Amino acid sequence: MRTASCACGQLNILCDGEPRLVALCHCLDCQRRTGSTYGIAAFFARDHVKAEGTANTYRRLSDGGHAITFHFCPDCGSSVFWEPERKPDAIAVAVGCFADPEFPAPTRFVWEERRHGWVVNPEAK
Repeated sequence: MRTASCACGQLNILCDGEPRLVALCHCLDCQRRTGSTYGIAAFFARDHVKAEGTANTYRRLSDGGHAITFHFCPDCGSSVFWEPERKPDAIAVAVGCFADPEFPAPTRFVWEERRHGWVVNPEAK
């Protein structure tokens, strides 16, 4: 069992098992959402996750035109997990919310054309 939580601990998501996928996204929307140069998501089967606490939501369209609903803590503002409409059987969880330096590394890298030049891709040779 893995637990991800917001900065204040009020919003948690419990994830049973290992993620199906860990993806690093360089899109501008992820950069704005995280305040960083990219976002990293761990995708779990929807029936293997359980949210605890109160969340506010923000819904936007992806570049592909599919809706994404983000769940964030109303107290500290941390974006903890989201529901991608194009993957209805999955929940994406912000990897940083696990606060686990041993968490599995990303295996998929997307929107690399938006990657900041000083951010190194470990897959680049």
